[in-house]
This record gives sequence, C-alpha cells and structure tokens, in this order.
Amino acid sequence: MRTLIYTAFVSLDGVVDSPGGGSRSEAHRSGGWTYKDIEFLPEAYELKGRETEEATALMFGRTSYEVFSPVWPDMEDFAALKELPKYVVSTTLGENALVDNWGDITILRSLDDVAKVKETDGGPIVIHGSATLARNLSDAGLIDRYHLLVFPVLLGAGKRMFSDTDKEKQMLKVVESETYENGITKLVYDVIH
Repeated sequence: MRTLIYTAFVSLDGVVDSPGGGSRSEAHRSGGWTYKDIEFLPEAYELKGRETEEATALMFGRTSYEVFSPVWPDMEDFAALKELPKYVVSTTLGENALVDNWGDITILRSLDDVAKVKETDGGPIVIHGSATLARNLSDAGLIDRYHLLVFPVLLGAGKRMFSDTDKEKQMLKVVESETYENGITKLVYDVIH
C-alpha cells in the first residue's frame, strides 16, 4: 500500500492557491503570499527538500498539471522530480495534452483509480498544488499524510485546503511540528484510518 501525501503552503485561514504568484485561472489579489512580508529562512523549507528525496511519484489535478507541466520539467529546483512517474486526476484532460519531457504520465479518471494506484507496491506519492483534488481525496478518506507549512497570514480569498462537506470526523496524529522565527509553522500529520 502506497502512502498518499498532500503537501501545501497554507495560510492560517486555509487558503492554498497562488502561493507563488498565481496562474491566470486562480489569481487573486494576494497571489504570491508566501514571498510577501515573510522573511525567507531555509530551515523553514527543509520539509520540501525531504519530500523531493522521498517521493516515488507525483500526483496532480488537471489545473495544477496544466500550470506546472510547462515550467517544472526545465527548472533546476525540480530536476530531481523530472523522471518520477506522474499521475493526473482528470475526467477531461486528453492524452494529447500530456508533455513528453517529464517522465511517465498516467491520467486517472476517478477517485477509484486513485485508490487502485494506492494499492500498488511502491513508495510515497506526493500531491502538489491541486486544491480541488486534495479536497476530494480528503473527503474520500484517501489521503494518508499532510505536510503543511502554515504561514502567519490571513488571505480571505482563494481556494481552501478542506471542503465544508458534512462527513465523518477524521482524526490526525502529529508526526512533526516546529515554528520558525519568521512565523511559519511546520505541521506533519498522519491520518488515522
């Protein structure tokens, strides 16, 4: 059974979109909020480097795939992720929309397909961006771990990390936590299934 990890930069009020500046489809006036008024401290981002080392595959929703796939394959910061297998969860994305310079890419058409991938042998699958996908996976009980860097900011607008669906309570176990001098808090939770 593979571990499905959702990783996110998140504002205190739960916004996860546009942390680096936003795309045309998700832009709001606070886009780029991870870089505005918050001092950069390398130690606050250690978790991101560890994710890169431990990931054996990546997963995206369609929108995040369409934003990342033209850029990440050629970025030095993401070179270690280039050849990893990728999964894109979408009911609408066509095979012709897949890039050919970013490792093996598989389109999954449903949450049942995601559940089947989780049942295969292999290491962690890390989900970047993909707020809508993450909400749907959380509601379906398919996420196993959360890697969160919580920023000391309230944004008001933007896509939220969790839905407001009336669902069963889901307990979490704190695996790691640390607050850095710039106010960012690292929270790593395992989902208790």
